[in-house]
Parts: sequence; C-alpha cells; structure tokens
Amino acid sequence: MNEAPAASALPPGGEEWLLWLASQRRAAALTLEAYRYDLERLAVLAEGRELAALAPHDIRRFVGRLHGEGLSGRSIGRCLSAWRGLYRWLIRHRGHRANPVDGIRPPKSPALLPRALSPDQAQALLDPPAESLLEVRDLAMFELFYSSGLRLSELAGLDVDRGLDRAEGMVTVTGKRGRSRSVPVGGKAWTALQAWATLRAQLARAGEPALFVTRTGTRMSPGAIRSRLEVRARALGLGVHVHPHMLRHSFASHMLQSSGDLRAVQELLGHASIRSTQIYTHLDFQHLARVYDQAHPRARSK
Repeated sequence: MNEAPAASALPPGGEEWLLWLASQRRAAALTLEAYRYDLERLAVLAEGRELAALAPHDIRRFVGRLHGEGLSGRSIGRCLSAWRGLYRWLIRHRGHRANPVDGIRPPKSPALLPRALSPDQAQALLDPPAESLLEVRDLAMFELFYSSGLRLSELAGLDVDRGLDRAEGMVTVTGKRGRSRSVPVGGKAWTALQAWATLRAQLARAGEPALFVTRTGTRMSPGAIRSRLEVRARALGLGVHVHPHMLRHSFASHMLQSSGDLRAVQELLGHASIRSTQIYTHLDFQHLARVYDQAHPRARSK
C-alpha cells in the first residue's frame, strides 16, 4: 500500500488528536502530515469497524497486510507509532479501555544509512557560479544548507529580518518541537547570501518576510526548494539524485570525518538524542574503510 486511499477519512478522534499534537506537543508540520497519512491507512484497514472493537490480532493482521503490499519495516513502524499514539489519546480523553497496538512490533528491515555526497561532489554542486537571478537565490539556499546542516523546514522558514546574524556568524532556526538552536555559517555561504540579499528585492513582494522567495515574490515552499536542488544537480551532471536532506547528511558526515566530535555534531544538527547522531559514525566508518582499502599495502590480496 504505497499510496494513501483517495479522499479517505480519519478514524473517529483522529482529527482531534492531530490538533492536540500540534497545540500541546508542538509537533512539526511534516510529522502531522505523516501521521494523518498513517491514520488514513488505519481507517481503510479497519473497514468501518469501531476502533474500540479492534484487538491485537487485528493490528497484527494489518501489519501483515501492509508488509505484504511492500511497505518497509520503518514505514510500518511509523504507522504503529501513530496508531499507538491515537489510542493513548483516546484512552485518556474518550474513555477507551485498551490499546491494541501496545506490544506490536514492525517487521525488521535492513538498516539503510543516509546517503551523503562526497566532499568532491559537494564542491561540484556548489562551486559553479550563478548565471541568473534565480540561480543566485538557489546558490544561497544550497550553500546555507551545506554550511549549517539545516533541515528543509528550517531553511524554508527563515525570514529576512531575523535568524541570520552576520556579526556573530550564526544562523538561528526553530527546529522540531519548537526547539531553537544557533549554528555557524561558513564564509562561502555568507558570500552567497550577501549576493542574494542585493537582488532579493527584484522578486520579493512588498512586506514579504521570507528570506527566500519564488519568482512571484512569495515564500519558497519545501517542495519548491527540493525541486530547484534537483534541477541544479541534473544540470551540473552530478550523476546522483540530490535532495535537501542529503545536504544535511553531507554536512554531518563531513563534520564528523574532520572533527571526530560526535557531541558537537549532535548540537549542530539539533538532535535531542545522541542516538540520532550515531548513524553518522557508520558513514564515517565507511569512509575510513574505503581509505584503508585504497591505501594499506596489505588491505587486498595480490
């Protein structure tokens, strides 16, 4: 089940739970969108049955069906997290007596490491100079992505009159659960941002606060930023599919390779838990393993 059913409804209480997550837990917009998608799956799988009537064996059957239709273990795990959270809210606020999702685990799937650009690929993406107004804007966005390891939503949410502090050399963003953090901005990114600042007024509508705007003068959406990055990568013949999160992965991987300071990378990325950052130690190990294979005289048999 790789696509959400058209015009599917949420289970009873689903809309209220999502509103509660937004107001009380300050859940990110992308998280709410994903959970809505997962609740729609639950409504379809339940086939009209009341949520209170579902038992653990029903949830296991739903998991089996999703897995059989090609959904990954990670995606099924997110579904279970959303369903479990809804039931917990229903128990607390609607008098439901049991949570049939408790104890249900998703099928295991191979751990996929985030893909990162090599330093040379990152240079190939960012070094070519901008040749148009839109490319000046794009280069400023992508330099800042790679320079500071921002999330896509964080970059899209930047305003022209707050966040960037040239005197301190920092950018301050609001990340998941409303947490703010300040991250250094590199020299090349500042140069690209200054170039965009001198031209932004040619596109921005009067009173538009967004730092990065479309050709019609309004704030760039995450989808528009993603599309522009794909266009640049293809135009430069990079040979890999480049998406915004790959620039964040590349920032983290390259920082860890150079510094070896996992805690510092955790702070720069805004991860609440060090476990989220530890994935990049595997990327770093892969890099070291490649260097070893290429350089050590006894690495390969003759």
